[in-house]
Amino acid sequence: MIQLFDADTGKQLGEISEADLEFMRSQMEEESDDDHDYYIHSSQLGTWQAQGASTELLSLLNTAIAGKEDINIRWES
Repeated sequence: MIQLFDADTGKQLGEISEADLEFMRSQMEEESDDDHDYYIHSSQLGTWQAQGASTELLSLLNTAIAGKEDINIRWES
C-alpha cells in the first residue's frame, strides 16, 4: 500500500492502492521521476470522479481537503 501525507504538516492521511497512485500520477504533472508530491485543488476531485477515480481515493482526499481549497500531499511506498 501507498502512504499519503500532508506535505505541509507531515500528518499521515491514509493509504491508497497502487492503482490509485497510478491514477493520480496520470492526472498530475511530475517534475521528475522522483517527484512524490502533488498540489491538489478541491475542484479537481469532481473531475477525477468523472474520470473514474476510486471511491476510496476520493473519500480520503475529500477528508484531507475538508474546510480548505487545496492541499499539498506526498506519497511513500
